[in-house]
Amino acid sequence: MTPRRADLTAAGAALALVALASAVAAVLHLSGRSVHASAAPFTAVWRPHAGPGTPLTLIVAASVIRYGPRLAATLPWRRLLLSTYGAAFAWIVALALVDGWQRGVAGRLTTRHEYLSQVAGAGPVPTLLRGFANRIADFQPDSWTTHVAGHPPGAFLVFVGLDRIGLRGGAWAACVCMAVAALAAVAVPVTLRALGSESDARTAVPFLVLFPGAVWLGVSADGLFTGVAATGLALLALCVTRRAVLAGLAAGLLLGFAVYLSYGLTLLGVLALGVLLAARRLPPWPVLAGAGIVVLAFTLAGFWWIEGYQQVTVRYYQGIARLRPYGYWVWANLALVVVSAGPASAVMLRRAALNPRRGLLALAALTAILLADLSGFSKAEVERIWLPFLVWLLAGAALLAPATRRGWLIAQAAVAILVNHLLLTTW
Repeated sequence: MTPRRADLTAAGAALALVALASAVAAVLHLSGRSVHASAAPFTAVWRPHAGPGTPLTLIVAASVIRYGPRLAATLPWRRLLLSTYGAAFAWIVALALVDGWQRGVAGRLTTRHEYLSQVAGAGPVPTLLRGFANRIADFQPDSWTTHVAGHPPGAFLVFVGLDRIGLRGGAWAACVCMAVAALAAVAVPVTLRALGSESDARTAVPFLVLFPGAVWLGVSADGLFTGVAATGLALLALCVTRRAVLAGLAAGLLLGFAVYLSYGLTLLGVLALGVLLAARRLPPWPVLAGAGIVVLAFTLAGFWWIEGYQQVTVRYYQGIARLRPYGYWVWANLALVVVSAGPASAVMLRRAALNPRRGLLALAALTAILLADLSGFSKAEVERIWLPFLVWLLAGAALLAPATRRGWLIAQAAVAILVNHLLLTTW
């Protein structure tokens, strides 16, 4: 089989997995055995629609496809990073606006299950942290709402902090999430360049800008998590390759804080290990010191991470997760990976398996995803939950055959546009 045919086979098989997951979910539903996700495997409803973001998505996609590869190859590095950030932010905002300003942006984080619904009653931060774990389990008068309970307090503190400095309401919260999420499109190429391949970094830029997962990046707190985690990994790469103490300390602070944004981000350790293996370095002390500062601060303030994790395990099985069949979701989750990372990611991973040294970061991301999948604590909704890992699959963009890259870029953009216009996503 020729490499081109093998690539098409990999992408075709990945898309077939999406179709199979949808078909099996439909059959199970008709037979009275629901998988408990609307429009499964997606958490969404089937509703073809358009909005003010529709022309914007088409303009951004067409511009990046037409000019992105050339500009990525020729712009001076700093100008490229600024342009990448601006284009990624525009893509995220445009996709969010397909659902309109209120539903797509301002109202997403204000529903009764989301963070902002409980910001007003958060109380003093020291009291909040000391009693946080006691309010995680459900079916008690003061239980946290779903998203607050399902994460360590770092995520909630971000939104409480925004409220208390005057940036109140869903619009400000969404804008901050989008602004931080767009950093991932910069952080991945910075990491690749620091690890020795500016060419690979530049090739990845257009794919990172038109990341299909941007459908969920801008309208969920997981977009915030993605930006924080990616920036922390980029700083780790700069620290180990340039022996930059301040970058290492900042990396430790961000990666340490990421673990207090989401329990699942402990799997960032797999990606961090990938960075260290690529750089052939041991974990530098500034990174360990920075992470230690975060852990010490939260612990002294009254929140013990392990206790929180134990309580969130209880909460997980008090909700819909206990009804979602593991036998379906353990493979249907991977169909969501295909959509959120795009069909080109399947080709990148195929080629990374043949060239593991050059595709190390993509393979590390896949390992983290598989571990999360097998754990049983990720059943559905992974199109957003796994965003901090999915964006790193595109680190393998340079493995694509040069003559096919624009075609794959078109496919990536098409997936995002179709999903956002055919489905009304929950996030």
